[in-house]
This record gives sequence, structure tokens and C-alpha cells, in this order.
Amino acid sequence: MFVYEKKLQYPVRIANPNPKLAAFIISQYGGPDGELGASLRYLSQRYTMPYPELKALLTDIGVEELGHLEMVGTIVHQLTRNMTEQEVKDAGYEAYFVDHTAGVYPTAASGFPWNAASMAVKGDLIADLTEDLAAEQKARVTYDNILRLSDDPDVNDVIKFLRAREIVHFQRFGEGLRLAKEKMDQKNLYFVNPSFDQ
Repeated sequence: MFVYEKKLQYPVRIANPNPKLAAFIISQYGGPDGELGASLRYLSQRYTMPYPELKALLTDIGVEELGHLEMVGTIVHQLTRNMTEQEVKDAGYEAYFVDHTAGVYPTAASGFPWNAASMAVKGDLIADLTEDLAAEQKARVTYDNILRLSDDPDVNDVIKFLRAREIVHFQRFGEGLRLAKEKMDQKNLYFVNPSFDQ
């Protein structure tokens, strides 16, 4: 019999189910600053990026964010597997449970489902790269907040890895923005978009 073993970017092995933790970690799956929005933002922005180096940067980070989406989904699944009715009630997880049982659904910790309004794609490389810097910073802050609320070492180990990657992405987007400005007309205060403006 063929057995398919899925390999994640970073091992996710949560020993103790805890729906209370899952209730706020789910925000990095489908919240406004989560991995789903990040991956779609970067993979969508790449189409109008006029420089191949920046198109490659957006593609690389967008694909990595899809891996992070899988990791966060795995955390949520492992925290909510085999929940008892009492654990659901004690965690305040009832509303989510009624709609999704233990399914991993893209939603914010506040309960609002994911939608594309939380991601920005402007088609202007300065606007998009600046948005990407802000997105990575907001994701890092969200991971910081999760670490403040979590006392589970298995969860914290993975969250620290994800947080570190947000910092690397922020740095890479900063380098990308510097490269874009170098390639553009330095005398133009607004750095016009070379794809459309002449």
C-alpha cells in the first residue's frame, strides 16, 4: 500500500489539543493580516511588476506564504482535534464549532470570514511594495500577540518560526523597494509607474 507522507516547511506537532488557542490562531489563517491574504496579495501583484527581480521576489514569498497557510491550518487542526463538547464550551469556541465543527475555515479571530478586501493590489510597484512592507509588519505583530497569549511550547515553537520569516520577508521587500527606486527616475518625487507612465 502506498502511503503519502506530507512534509511541511517546519514540523507542526502539537501534543495537547486546545480550542481556546485555536480561536485566535485561526486569524493567521484567514484574518486580515494572515497567510491567505499575504499569499494571494503577492501572487497577484507579481503580474504588473515591471522588473523580473521583483516579480521573482513576489513569486517566491507568495509561494512560501502558502506553505505558512498550511502550517497555521495544521496548528488549528491539531489544537481542535478530538474536542469534547465541554472543551468547546470552556474555550468559548461554540460559535465557530456550530458553523464549522472542527473544520479549518479562513476567518479572523473576531469571527469575520476572510475576504479579498483585506489585501491590496494596486498595480503600482511603489504602492504595492510599500503595502507588502506594512503587511509583513502587521503579520509580525499578530504573531507577537499570539506569543503573548499562548503558553503552549509546541505552538510557540512554530509561531516563533513563522514570526522570524515575517521579519525576513519585511527585509526582502525593503531591498525590493530600494531596487525599484534605483531603477526608476530618481528625480521624480512620486516614482511614476514605468508600466504605464512615461
